[in-house]
Amino acid sequence: MPIDTGTGTGAASLNPLNEITSMWDGLNPHLVASIFEVDHTCKRIGDVVVKAAMADETTLDFVFNWQSPFEQSGPDSKAPALMAMLQSGALQPIVDRAPKSIQNAVGGGLDAAKGRTGITKLNSTQIFSGMPPVKFTATLLLRAWRDPDVEVERPLDQLMQWGLPQKLAPEGTMVTAAIDFAKGDKTLVQAALPSIAPTLIAITYKRRTYGPLVLESVGVPLGSPIDALGRFVQLSLPVAFSTLTAMDRFDWMALKNRGTSA
Repeated sequence: MPIDTGTGTGAASLNPLNEITSMWDGLNPHLVASIFEVDHTCKRIGDVVVKAAMADETTLDFVFNWQSPFEQSGPDSKAPALMAMLQSGALQPIVDRAPKSIQNAVGGGLDAAKGRTGITKLNSTQIFSGMPPVKFTATLLLRAWRDPDVEVERPLDQLMQWGLPQKLAPEGTMVTAAIDFAKGDKTLVQAALPSIAPTLIAITYKRRTYGPLVLESVGVPLGSPIDALGRFVQLSLPVAFSTLTAMDRFDWMALKNRGTSA
């Protein structure tokens, strides 16, 4: 997917591509993340781009769920205490006190059990049971050199507009929805689902484009420095993104292809 993120990372105002960014003169452009709105196919929507540097603790977390479903199928799980005593030889003193007939019947069996285990390749085999969406955590750095409104306040406002629901219906009871539907004021979908979810976004960072993503959390440090007018002049925003779905190997290779064509 060709993505035009521009090259003007040093602009302190909106350029023709509607880039909202601070001045990052002298910083490698690959260290400046570009965030923009996309649809569920990662096709770009609109021309607004928020650019921000990222702190060193930026991480991309993949979790692969491997499980051992046959782990509890051995005799060790059915009678753990008995099997432990049998394998360790702890049953031998009990057998020694039993009648000779019982000792002759089980004595050899107890000796053969010492040092053996019920673990096999089957009950230790792992299977892949799926994976959750990929987590993208970062700290976005915003700073003002000339205009706090453009370089800090507007990027913050745009991120919040992307993260918050596009619209929350003032009333959400089934009764009012049924009345609106009966009157013809709303369709069935509008009556049942009256609000609009947050938008999807994508991030281009270090030659890879990650998306579509959902913005899961934003931390706004209210104690950050301000100017005489109360405008933030510097912000470190801890953010957490998540992919819309789990990823496979083709999705991973597509990340770099998108970033290269950006």
